[in-house]
Amino acid sequence: MVDHFRIFGAELSPYSVKVRSYFRFKQIPHEWIIRSAAVMDEFTKYAKLPIIPLVVSPDEQSLQDSTPIIEQLEQQFPDSSIYHEDPLVNFVSSMIEEFGDEWGNKWMFHIRWARDIDQLNSARRIAYLSQPEADSEQLDALTEQIRQRMVSRVWFVGSNEQTAPQIEASFQLAAEQLDLHLSTRAYLLGGRPSFGDFGLWGQVYNIWTDPTYCAMIEAKYPHLLAWIQRMLWPRIEGDFEHWETLKPSLKPFLKTQIGDLFMPWTQANAAAISHGDDEFSVQLNGHTWTQKPQKYHAKSFQALREKYVALGNHPELNELLQKIGALGAFA
Repeated sequence: MVDHFRIFGAELSPYSVKVRSYFRFKQIPHEWIIRSAAVMDEFTKYAKLPIIPLVVSPDEQSLQDSTPIIEQLEQQFPDSSIYHEDPLVNFVSSMIEEFGDEWGNKWMFHIRWARDIDQLNSARRIAYLSQPEADSEQLDALTEQIRQRMVSRVWFVGSNEQTAPQIEASFQLAAEQLDLHLSTRAYLLGGRPSFGDFGLWGQVYNIWTDPTYCAMIEAKYPHLLAWIQRMLWPRIEGDFEHWETLKPSLKPFLKTQIGDLFMPWTQANAAAISHGDDEFSVQLNGHTWTQKPQKYHAKSFQALREKYVALGNHPELNELLQKIGALGAFA
């Protein structure tokens, strides 16, 4: 039996680096194992699903799905908690974590596979990491194979010719908002990383590693860039802040990103799944968004709703959700 955790993942997987960042912050002994052909036998021995990250505990129990992984480990390693003591702020953190996993992934996946330069860059990196022993000719063939496969899958996150401008406008506004918010604090909720930081960061970090938006972030958003780099090895640099000091710059992000976009999309997605529809459309800021429903998101959002219900009738939280246009998704 080994005396440390093993994380099977990939640098280009936002959910993998999200979990790795958490392990680093909590200083949990672990080994980072790039999932490649060389370790596939060991990976399949433990994986219930062919997805990363896969975490294998010292007693050889396997964990998959980044959010439950972090939640389970937080119970096992409660010191240096990522949970804010204020229920309202802690729920905001959980909303941001879910937003990062589900809407932030639209940003990342679209941006990575929308343009030739990003397609070629990402496909080449994936090819090399998966088969580092391949020669140049083999890497060229594998790069093109990965590129074709991934570009053909952008529909899964809702990326298409109609929604592309909406996705990019959402990220560009979020970058501006986050840069302002992070200009006076190290992390989203103050001087220490929160649940929400990890969920959002995994997606934004991967966007930064691709050429097009790396250039934009580094040219225009120094505070966002500092947070991206800080979250590679996060550490406590102060205390969590109270809602009153977070609200002026965090509330606009919650309103325009979660209230105006994510929650209407979430509700439409859930309705489509309950009706058995193959496709759904929803109006987001006056623009039509059309895509196939995402079944997993309905499951993850139900878990978030259960956290809301567990708080009971929390008047301050309900007031905030009402103001940002998100209460209807939970009521």
